[in-house]
Amino acid sequence: DVAIDGADNVDPDFNLVKGGGGALLREKMVELAADKFIVIVDESKMCDGLGPGFPIPVEITPFCHEHTIRAIAALPSCAGCKPVLRMGSSSNNKVDGDEIAATDNGNYIVDLHFTETIKNSPKMAADLKSLCGVVDHGIFSGMTTAVIIA
Repeated sequence: DVAIDGADNVDPDFNLVKGGGGALLREKMVELAADKFIVIVDESKMCDGLGPGFPIPVEITPFCHEHTIRAIAALPSCAGCKPVLRMGSSSNNKVDGDEIAATDNGNYIVDLHFTETIKNSPKMAADLKSLCGVVDHGIFSGMTTAVIIA
């Protein structure tokens, strides 16, 4: 099977940021189930490194979400990030309401804003995934077969 999808950011090593629309867990499940994953983006989505170009979404459980946000911010691999709980619609990373945004899975999203490039996005991905309270994250590393710039 082949999965074809877009991305919010793509670095030279084909590490991706996905999930700006709030479906990062479901997107990752689809991409992992496929034998090949092809990404189609326009040139504006290409970047020198992940982080400053688009916030990294992290899906977390509602229970103890404030503790989870503090734990994320304390990770050395997330140094320099400003975690922001997504408010309003889960389908974009802009504040468009005063209720906490919930994913289709009933979880919350924290958007990690960076002013500098993430030093090691695969390491950050592994560190995030290891935290209790983190369901998944929007870093797609080592999954992409090809990137088409259209």
